[in-house]
Amino acid sequence: MSDRGALFLFSLMVIIACSTLAVWLAVTGQAAYIDGLFLMLSSLIVALAFGLYVRYIVKSAMAGTPAAAKAKSAAAAPEGTASPFPAVKEELAGKTR
Repeated sequence: MSDRGALFLFSLMVIIACSTLAVWLAVTGQAAYIDGLFLMLSSLIVALAFGLYVRYIVKSAMAGTPAAAKAKSAAAAPEGTASPFPAVKEELAGKTR
């Protein structure tokens, strides 16, 4: 397994653990007190940080796929090769002054 795969799985594990802790604090009523509230907010912030990292990993992995490369090359085509309005161009081609 690559380093990226291990970090991805570890990040998912941390997100699940932090989310489970936040739910447990809410269900048991400990989130109503200052200590529980602080622990719950800290847990949710850690889950958010790891979630953003997972999003970055997935986005960077998707950027390297062949389908993404085809989409990028199609978007980077020169403007002179295709008309954005082919029906209008054909209609105007038949008219003369």
